[in-house]
Amino acid sequence: MTTTKIFVCPVVIPAKSPVAFMFLFALLMFLMLTDSIVSNISLESAAFTQKQDSQSLQTLTVTRNIKSDVVLPLSLTVSTKNNIVDGDSEHQNSLASSLGAREKRGIGKFRRKLPEHEILKSDELTKKFHGRVLEFFNRGCELHFFMTWISKVGSFGRREIMAAESVFKAHPNGCLMILSRTMDSVQGYRILKPLLDRGFKVIAVAPDFPFLVKNTPAEAWLDDMKSGKKDPGVIPLAQNLSNLMRLVVLYKYGGVYLDTDFIVMRSFKGLKSTIGAQSIDVVSKNWTRLNNAVLVFDMKHPLVLKFIEEFALTFDGNKWGHNGPYMVSRVVRRVEGRPGYNFTILPPMAFYPVDWIKIGGLFKMPKDRAGSRWIESKVQQLKRQTYGVHLWNKQSSKLVVEEGSVMERLMAQNCVLCTRIYSS
Repeated sequence: MTTTKIFVCPVVIPAKSPVAFMFLFALLMFLMLTDSIVSNISLESAAFTQKQDSQSLQTLTVTRNIKSDVVLPLSLTVSTKNNIVDGDSEHQNSLASSLGAREKRGIGKFRRKLPEHEILKSDELTKKFHGRVLEFFNRGCELHFFMTWISKVGSFGRREIMAAESVFKAHPNGCLMILSRTMDSVQGYRILKPLLDRGFKVIAVAPDFPFLVKNTPAEAWLDDMKSGKKDPGVIPLAQNLSNLMRLVVLYKYGGVYLDTDFIVMRSFKGLKSTIGAQSIDVVSKNWTRLNNAVLVFDMKHPLVLKFIEEFALTFDGNKWGHNGPYMVSRVVRRVEGRPGYNFTILPPMAFYPVDWIKIGGLFKMPKDRAGSRWIESKVQQLKRQTYGVHLWNKQSSKLVVEEGSVMERLMAQNCVLCTRIYSS
């Protein structure tokens, strides 16, 4: 008997049995076939694994390129796009959809933040704006005054009426136009009617904002705002629209712009190309900040054009005052002393005699004789040295005018209707 070892398995082979020989031969063929099949499977598995690793590496490379393109502020190049398509077109399409959706969401966010201000709309009423302006100021006006009002008509209260009254107390033959969509209404007319009944020339007109900014640096700014390409920011848009509207209306027509919380105390007739300083350096006496609550400029004045340009180019709706007092301060600091810009900067006493921090003191009644003397002295000083008083409405709007206070005296001396003086 002979013993043969195959795969370390002992098999007993009878030396001279044909049946045993045939059985052994079949077993050998079976084992060889099985080994071949296992080997092929292993090779195919290895090839599949290698191909899968190659695809994984390619996908990783594409993903790295995509991340790089997303992070860097550069658009995808043609070659990079081709690489993405060759490597993983489905992933590329998904990325494009994601970026497009994100871009649309970004613009959409601005559009949602941009309120539907009536003042931005154009209709049959606003189309008459230019004609109404020309007609109104062609009435023998001593001076042309402008105010803006972008809030609700019901918010135009005693403080705002007092500002209008003071204009006519100092300028009986002046003309006051209030640029306001809400005040250009039946209710707005009723509010102004007491002044009209006394013969004063006052009107509320819905402005044509696109017309006002047309052919100025602010035209593109307005288009970007309306299309959602520019962020209006967190500061109320009405405030910045007012900042711009005062500039473009003065540039188009010329005249005097006043905030609605300003009490006029003397005639502006002698003023020309004038802006006021809000604060000065106590040592050098040089101005440190200007303000745009009072502006006196002729039509097409180059400084006003610079203001509009600065507003449009550096607009930031997230910084208070950036597009108003700080903007005019930036521009004047750059152009001051340069030829072609003729204007006057008046000291704080002219328009801003009381700082916003101290404005509350003007509303308080005297507590004693010393307080009464201080009030009398302050009233006389203001009558001699100032054109008017800015009330800093943001700080003083809720204050009550107390009897015997500086504010009571000023309102009594500069009103024409003189009703409800002791309300705010």
